[in-house]
Amino acid sequence: MTSRIPIRRVGSAQVLLRRWWANHVLIGIDHRAVVEKVREDARWSPHFAFMTLMSAGIAVLGLLLSSPAVVIGAMLISPLMGPIIGLGFALATFDSVEMRRTLRALAGGIALAVGFCALLVLLSPLQNVTPEIAARTRPNLFDLLVALFSGLAGTYAMIRGRHGTIVGVAIATALMPPLGVTAFGLATMNAPALVGSSLLFFTNLMTIAAAAAMLARLYGFAPDLSPTQTRLQATIVIITLVALAVPLALSLRQIAWETVALRQARETIGSHFGRNARLSEVEIDYRATPIAVSATVLTPRYRRDAEQILAARLQRLLGRPVRAEIDQVRTEDSETEAMQVTAGRGLIAERAAGRVAERLALVAGVDQEAVLIDRVGKRAQVRSAALPGADIGSYRTLEARVAAVEPGWTVTLVPPAADLPDVEFDDDTPSEAGADAIETAVWAAKRLNLPVGVSAANRTHAEAVEAALVEAGVQARIVESGSGGTVHMTWLAPTGP
Repeated sequence: MTSRIPIRRVGSAQVLLRRWWANHVLIGIDHRAVVEKVREDARWSPHFAFMTLMSAGIAVLGLLLSSPAVVIGAMLISPLMGPIIGLGFALATFDSVEMRRTLRALAGGIALAVGFCALLVLLSPLQNVTPEIAARTRPNLFDLLVALFSGLAGTYAMIRGRHGTIVGVAIATALMPPLGVTAFGLATMNAPALVGSSLLFFTNLMTIAAAAAMLARLYGFAPDLSPTQTRLQATIVIITLVALAVPLALSLRQIAWETVALRQARETIGSHFGRNARLSEVEIDYRATPIAVSATVLTPRYRRDAEQILAARLQRLLGRPVRAEIDQVRTEDSETEAMQVTAGRGLIAERAAGRVAERLALVAGVDQEAVLIDRVGKRAQVRSAALPGADIGSYRTLEARVAAVEPGWTVTLVPPAADLPDVEFDDDTPSEAGADAIETAVWAAKRLNLPVGVSAANRTHAEAVEAALVEAGVQARIVESGSGGTVHMTWLAPTGP
């Protein structure tokens, strides 16, 4: 008798919970309107194709320029979330017709995005792996969790009519940038980028669809399904998530191992040379066979066979074959230590100078010998070639990207005299884009040492731009009245020495 009471209590609790859910949660949902909205967003259309192309183009340019702001812009306008959530609702309702339709739209969008991005990469003079590209080549379990939570949030926003939340979900899941990296991998024959980004996109796609299916079923969509079908749905969702979680968990484990390996390498090398030694830098190439560990050490006493000893110790710690390359810069006594430290820093600076010259030559489209390097002053300068499709703002972005890679260096990229951007106004003050256009003109004018002509139909606007340029130290003058609602800037001939 006692064994049946808990069963009855559990059963009645389930009934009460279902009644409460139906009377207080499902009662306010217009299921028909939600389904129509989902189907509308999941449909292939000229609008969908156009927005996919625009999002793909913005994404790949942001990846090549390593600009997070541009990449976020691609996420905001990407329409791929619609078919993915539509796929989730189709799974929840077992609607095979709708499932095929959403899959066709999704496949068409993916093919369109990858093809367009690959074409842009092939035409681009920039084909190096930037930090934005590298960040999307090693997905892990955390990426799956982000996609899961984002899918739940996006589906909830769709069901409850809170579409503003979709914007944040679009940024969190980043559907279009992984496709851009996939296209980059195809165009440059970069297998790690291709495989890693494809896995990241597939993870986002399947996890969001599974999350949408679970939440749609929970909110009462397709109430005519039988318990057998419901169990089958749950089984499919669980198998999908587990299948994705296994490789992603292994990737997360590898990333964690690499972090620990770097810490152990620093501690092992530092303890071998003692307290009086200074460990300058440690780099590990995990893909090399054996693993390559390189370091620069400033030490008062040269350690014979340090590379062999440290390689053996690190091999025991890491459990893998290790090859050590240790640059020892000797500091003999207190009187000469400063000089020896300077010599060691010079070696490091030499490597940094080489990296700056290589990157600057790459983005400028010139040979590395054309880059002027001042190692003592940590300054680098190059005159860029005319890059296809690049406006004056692109050169400014390229300079900033190289400077960000090597902090402490002053990087100067002299652009060709490309057209200057127009300045837009909000009432009597430059808009945000207009202010950025003025800053770009100031940057370019100082590097080219050229004066700027200003023309506009509105005299007050022209005078405001002229004053801003002069205040920034640029020669500028109003050359004509101009036309239109924006202020036009042009290059003028030099006025003299």
